[in-house]
Amino acid sequence: MQNAYEAYKETATATTAPRELEASLLLKAATRLQEVHDSWSDDRSMLYSVLHYNRRLWTVFVGAVAEEDSPLPLEIRNNVASLGVFIFKHTIDVQQNPTPEKLKTLININKEIAAGLNAAA
Repeated sequence: MQNAYEAYKETATATTAPRELEASLLLKAATRLQEVHDSWSDDRSMLYSVLHYNRRLWTVFVGAVAEEDSPLPLEIRNNVASLGVFIFKHTIDVQQNPTPEKLKTLININKEIAAGLNAAA
């Protein structure tokens, strides 16, 4: 996971402002989740794929705020970590008992965090 974090960090620094990149990735995940929601079927391969993508994205976010050299204030770091734990638990719930309604929670969280990041950028 450290390699993924380092690659993310390097890409964010080289190509765009980190907040804009984070917002873009969250919106990409939200869009993919929305597509699965809108075309709900018994085929779970796309569902599991997009849940995996979203979980990996949040794993990077949580890992970044856990770093000692994180520039974010402690309160924000704690909030992101807590939100990440919620995302992980909710993802497990969706995988165990899939319904399209449960995806709305993940979609809304990603969109709201992206909006906040874009406003801050």
